[in-house]
Amino acid sequence: MTAQPVLINGKWRASSGADSFQATNPATKEQLSEVYPVSPWSEIEEALTAAATAFKTVRSFSGSRFADFLEAYAAEIELRIDEIVEAAHQETAYPISPRLKDGEMVRTLDQLRQAANSARSETWTLPTIDTKTNIRSMLGPIGPVAVFGPNNFPLAFNSISGGDFAAAIAAGNPVIAKGHSSHPRTTQLFAEAAQNACETTGMPDGFIQLIYRTSHEDGAKLVSHPLLGASGYTGSRHAGLVLKEAADKGGNPIYLELSSINPVFILPGALTERSAEIVDEFSASCLMGTGQFCTNPGLVVVKAGEQAESFIAAVAEKFSNAPAGTLLGEGVERSLRAGIVAIQRTGAHIVTGNQPVDGDRCCYANTLLRATGKSFLEDPAGHQSEAFGNASLIVVAETDEEMLRIAEHLEGNLTGCIYSATDNSDDALYDKIGEELLQHVGRLLNDKMPTGVAVSRAMNHGGPYPATGHPGFTAVGIPASLRRFGTLDCYDNVREHRLPTALQNNNPHDDLYRDIDGTMTIDDIA
Repeated sequence: MTAQPVLINGKWRASSGADSFQATNPATKEQLSEVYPVSPWSEIEEALTAAATAFKTVRSFSGSRFADFLEAYAAEIELRIDEIVEAAHQETAYPISPRLKDGEMVRTLDQLRQAANSARSETWTLPTIDTKTNIRSMLGPIGPVAVFGPNNFPLAFNSISGGDFAAAIAAGNPVIAKGHSSHPRTTQLFAEAAQNACETTGMPDGFIQLIYRTSHEDGAKLVSHPLLGASGYTGSRHAGLVLKEAADKGGNPIYLELSSINPVFILPGALTERSAEIVDEFSASCLMGTGQFCTNPGLVVVKAGEQAESFIAAVAEKFSNAPAGTLLGEGVERSLRAGIVAIQRTGAHIVTGNQPVDGDRCCYANTLLRATGKSFLEDPAGHQSEAFGNASLIVVAETDEEMLRIAEHLEGNLTGCIYSATDNSDDALYDKIGEELLQHVGRLLNDKMPTGVAVSRAMNHGGPYPATGHPGFTAVGIPASLRRFGTLDCYDNVREHRLPTALQNNNPHDDLYRDIDGTMTIDDIA
């Protein structure tokens, strides 16, 4: 069968690669009909050259040009919603409604349009002006960006439609999208819409490009290439660290989202007050989407006692009675089993689950494990092995001090949550654990489970290693997410007419706040 074309330098064309692959429907374990190429290095290098050439053209564009593209792209996607979500459904087994069409697609369109607004207003650029020295600086585009999308969000984190893509484009950079092998048809449809938007908004050839798969060696060469400005990656820790090592050697920034177990501390007063409610919230959060969220609660810490035992028993009943969802693929199923085994090796034992349930699809039983606080502290790393999917570990601590020590031994996570009593009886313990937990997470939650990430200006979808590769940046939250793909441009005594408009004396936007001599203002410079 003929392989599908790649998008290189503004043209859909046959790949020069000899190798190919097919996606699999996880609900049936059957290969889908379309065949996709593995791009050789010569093709990747051609894409890099085209992106670098496109950057020479677009780096002088105003933010409104990139906003026009993003808005046109969102409109093109809207014309293809049914086709895109059907492809994503076939490739991931996620339900069309409400997951794909009513949830993830809505978010995808919203973040593209939010990024367009930020590009047009230039709020992400942080213009700073020192009138005494006539030194002026702002963030500008960094250059071509390679985006590696994950398997678990085929729309909202897709390499050619997701948050990293939107941020890189809004910051003024061409994008080379490296599709995920789990959903190539979905990515191809997005790319067709993106290319149409490029043509209608006058973007140069090479502004948006798509390759579906590379060898591991060529992926490392891509992120370290001198023509590349930066990379964004969401996926497994092992693969991400290989890319980071290569990018670091090449001197290129790479922004990684790697893994997170998202600890939840349920304090004694909260269990006494509303245990049944928390059981429902935790079970729903852990099993939603078959647990295939980067913010899935994979570790719960409770204090020993009758309330803890009742809580564990109620959660186990929920897990046992809930149907096992479909996992994204056989690789995810194998990885989930391996993660459960790794946790068991620490001395944790199974409360429920841990067995295959349906050989005709990719799935595994909803699995709950438990361990003692003592065993956790003897092997913190082992207890924090990621079991990506519908599984979680409950750690039972004997004392308040043991709960605090568990918090002290946590790896970096995207989120951390504390449930406490509404009558403030848990406040003394909360203050200790909360202060410690904040050092290990990017987002601290109270009295709500972490699943789900709002596209909010204030959102931090990041955190200390190994949650991400850099604790100071977020993959979600506009305009902050754009700043990963910017470089600080500084102008010293440059004549005003040669400056970007955002640094000239007259403010080009009514709502653009600029730091002028230490004061944030929208005023012009007199």
